[in-house]
Amino acid sequence: MYKLFLPLGLAALACQPSLAQEAKPAAAPPVIDYRLPPLKSSDAGSRLTLEQALAQAFKSNPELAAAVLEVAAVDASVLQAGARPNPELSTLLEDTRKATRTTTIQLNQALELGGKRGARIAAAEKGRDAAKADLLAKRADIQAAVVAAYFAVLEAQENLQLLQSSLQLAQRATALTAKRVSAGKVAPIEETKARVAEAGVQVELQQAGSALNIARRRLAATWGDSSPAFAAVDGEINDLPALPAIETLQARLRDSPAYARARLEVERRQAMAELERRRRIPDVTVSIGSKRAEEIGRNQMIIGLSMPIPVFDRNQGNLLEALRRTDKARDEQKSAELRLNGELADAYERLKLGRQQVVALQDEILPAAQNTYDIATKGFELGKFSFLEVLDAQRVLFQAKSQALRALADIHRAAAEIERVLGTFPSTGPL
Repeated sequence: MYKLFLPLGLAALACQPSLAQEAKPAAAPPVIDYRLPPLKSSDAGSRLTLEQALAQAFKSNPELAAAVLEVAAVDASVLQAGARPNPELSTLLEDTRKATRTTTIQLNQALELGGKRGARIAAAEKGRDAAKADLLAKRADIQAAVVAAYFAVLEAQENLQLLQSSLQLAQRATALTAKRVSAGKVAPIEETKARVAEAGVQVELQQAGSALNIARRRLAATWGDSSPAFAAVDGEINDLPALPAIETLQARLRDSPAYARARLEVERRQAMAELERRRRIPDVTVSIGSKRAEEIGRNQMIIGLSMPIPVFDRNQGNLLEALRRTDKARDEQKSAELRLNGELADAYERLKLGRQQVVALQDEILPAAQNTYDIATKGFELGKFSFLEVLDAQRVLFQAKSQALRALADIHRAAAEIERVLGTFPSTGPL
């Protein structure tokens, strides 16, 4: 029930000079800036900017650190892929009697045929490219998470400020109603309504403070801190992200990390299939050594060549598996492209709709609600309206301002989603 009394005179600050005169509905309403006011510098101690939050997250986020280490690990796999087979040294002793003993020392070297080493390096390099794309995609995810959490804190701060203003005006309205009750101009029930409205605002203010603390902790968690070391964020929620053409964003989507990751996975699977295809060609082992025959008293040179005969194992199973996984990667690429295009279109639509809502609220709804509240407040002071009508006007005004704040927050959340999909920062500017 108390939610009906929350918007207690948010715009009364703008109409205080005219409280003593009679309302004139036909007169043009005063020109008022309906953009939500930013927090004052005195409202918090240490303030955090968006650039500082992003820098801290890129520096300390554990998931991003893990992705960096994954790239370093895959770099090592590329190094290993270029390694050639080690030579093999063997010795053979025939007969234990010295007079008839034969001792053979032999060096064997496997020679990779069919371009296996080059195919192995190519597959490892594709894996490294995929890991780098994963790193960029993770960076984009963290960037979007920080931006969304940052503007969630900013929204909570603005909401807390609105409720603080409401509480001040509710207290003022309670005092004014008490005076009118003492003068016998209104019934005592009106003072009770005013006090109930004030209590409702106090409850909402406590909830807003708790929501702000939760939002601050969530922002600090994006860089691995369990508790925030900042008192507030420093930003202007009315600075809206730019709205480029959807065709421009779709063209940039093909360069996004997530889009590249799906494409690179197909290329990596193709490289793996090519490697399995080349492994069907058998390798050759070259041997060279010396044989000492004590019975005849001389050394003999040994030269050998060996090669497996691919009769039973032609690597057909591994090749078929690699080909099927390549087909799977292609299907996953198509699915990822559809998903990313859908996410981009959805976020763009929310951004576009949010801007339209903000324009309508600031140009039409908020001025009308403000004018209605001004008239109701003046009429109550002059005894023409009941306090219930003032509360109803306040409720409408507060709901309009709250709706504008939510629309602004939704705009920034949609922009953060676009950033995540594209992996870039949009520019910001006035509405």
